[in-house]
Amino acid sequence: MSFNEGTRLDPSRIQRRGPGGARGGVAIGGGIGGLLIVLLFMLLGIDPSTVGLDPGSSGGGGAGSAQDAELQEDFATRCATGASANEHADCRVLATIESLDAFWVDALPAAGFRHRLPAVVVFDQATSSGCGQASSATGPFYCPLDQSMYIDTGFFTQLAAFGYEQGNLAEAYVVAHEYGHHIQNEMGIFDIADRSQTGPDSDTVRVELMADCLAGVWVGHAASVPDPDTGVPFLQPITEEQLQNAIAAAESVGDDRIQQVTSGNVSPHSFTHGTSQQRRDAFVTGYNAGTVAACDMFGVVGR
Repeated sequence: MSFNEGTRLDPSRIQRRGPGGARGGVAIGGGIGGLLIVLLFMLLGIDPSTVGLDPGSSGGGGAGSAQDAELQEDFATRCATGASANEHADCRVLATIESLDAFWVDALPAAGFRHRLPAVVVFDQATSSGCGQASSATGPFYCPLDQSMYIDTGFFTQLAAFGYEQGNLAEAYVVAHEYGHHIQNEMGIFDIADRSQTGPDSDTVRVELMADCLAGVWVGHAASVPDPDTGVPFLQPITEEQLQNAIAAAESVGDDRIQQVTSGNVSPHSFTHGTSQQRRDAFVTGYNAGTVAACDMFGVVGR
């Protein structure tokens, strides 16, 4: 996945934070990125706690606003063009977010819903959110209480350590999935879904599959979404190999696969994210159909 070098980025779109703010346990359920990293560790027989990804650890000490200000200034200096997105992980997050913004600002109203941009925080090691404390173990996640996305830069480093090429579409899929949760929030899905349920046909699983589908919708259009300032598409055309990488990432975080790897048993009644096949199918449905309506698992479009 490559960004066109002629696109202009707005670093003020993202709040850049240093390590700090997470004391005690993680109060937020792990995002899809956290699931992916934990699964990769398990497949290789590595204890996550030995490499700083113990879900019970704080992930860092306190950081003052001065450090955050320095990070924001550095971020603004480095992340101004598509060329920088091809070099730096945090710039790549910014470019991905701006592409998602440019797509959903039209696509969601076209489906009959108002759209406001989510806040986005890129942090190192640990931070606080409206949903509680978070560390690297959480992975990228969306907090509906403050309508914000939280993305840890270490997540992309860990992906690269497991052989995912930096800039791989799998990275963008994870960001787009969390953005999809914001779209669901704006559609009122969280108000009607019973997320206390578990199992392959539960609302909890349908929420996750719908976010996968919405991520696929964006991926299908991504190469044609233009930078509003220059008219140049943010992304270069996506190759078949890149697409298969994103599909593989969706499959890898299926409940059945994670349970089989971590415990040797599969318990469908406890599913919270869907099977590998369900996740693949949801992403591919969104990619092929390219519409919000194709992802509407709760019957809210057209109400």
